[in-house]
Amino acid sequence: MRYYIVVGEPSGDLHGSKLMRGIAKSDPEAEFRFTGGDRMAEIATRDAMLYHYTEMSFFGFVQVALNLRTIFRQMDIVKADIERFQPDVIILIDYPAFNLRIAKWAKARGIRVYYYIAPKVWAWKERRVKALRKYVDRLYTIFPFETEYFRGHGIEPTFCGNPLVDDIAECRKRMPQREAFLADNSLDERPIVALLAGSRRSEIEANLPDMVAIAQRFPNLQFVVTAVGWIDRSLYDSITAGAENVKYVVDRTQQTLAMADAAIVTSGTATLETALMGVPEVVIYHVPWLYEKLKPYFLRIPYISLVNINLGREAVREIVVARLDVDDACQELRSILKGGSKRQRMLDDFQELRAMIGAEGASDRFATDIVNSLKR
Repeated sequence: MRYYIVVGEPSGDLHGSKLMRGIAKSDPEAEFRFTGGDRMAEIATRDAMLYHYTEMSFFGFVQVALNLRTIFRQMDIVKADIERFQPDVIILIDYPAFNLRIAKWAKARGIRVYYYIAPKVWAWKERRVKALRKYVDRLYTIFPFETEYFRGHGIEPTFCGNPLVDDIAECRKRMPQREAFLADNSLDERPIVALLAGSRRSEIEANLPDMVAIAQRFPNLQFVVTAVGWIDRSLYDSITAGAENVKYVVDRTQQTLAMADAAIVTSGTATLETALMGVPEVVIYHVPWLYEKLKPYFLRIPYISLVNINLGREAVREIVVARLDVDDACQELRSILKGGSKRQRMLDDFQELRAMIGAEGASDRFATDIVNSLKR
């Protein structure tokens, strides 16, 4: 069968590649066409890729507004490419602003539409539920709490676990020894605190300065920025300049977490990734002053981290502010370092979270369900 997959972000490339690998197991004759990234190209071929996600990643109101003409041109090109490929199904992965328009267009042409990794409509833009119900034939979720949410809105989702569990398990199999990791990345023997400042330029510019301010209060520790390779190092260097105990590694987030005593993390998948790896964390997210004041009026849930959202309580501290109280943040970090008052309780909460999220093999289970449903 033919599968057209639409991805527009780095995380989608990761999840898309694992899903493609699983589909190929269940359907050895599978043919793929996609927008995505290098990981997906490893499963199919680069010739099967229409766009790399770096060409499609526009975030924030201003960036989107400035690139509207490009976005709509890309959308038209994707539609034309789908018509040429004539897939048995279109699989949309996250990236809702773009993908829901593709879903509407495809549904009108009688093409089956599956949505893998449902948009976070439970947090904001709940109006998108109507589009999911109307234009999507099969909805796949990766968080257990989403099942009841979507059922309450007339959609029966499919939950098979979370593919991040598979990614972590694979990484652990290839994990270097601590001594080798330190040597390869010019790190010393001091305890490590990982800094996960996001994968988008705007996130890094907003959050990394606050993280560096905290790091400078702990000269006995080394703080390691988990950089992403598609953002130029000069951005990180411009923010960390003068902070001698702030180091830099690129595209080794899980390896760094495995070596870390604690982490400071922005919102998003990284909060869940850190917890599933058993690393105590503080969540820091810098927001504009106006957002801080208006947050209660348009955010539909009380938390921003996936750890707290899944557990339904504040297991990890969330500091979402326009101006960071560095003393408060430092006190929170001390409480989760070894010997800290909150560390063991947080690790116990992470154990509960792991049981809730599910076992390894999620990507293959999702893929099997997709192939079987198409055969039916």
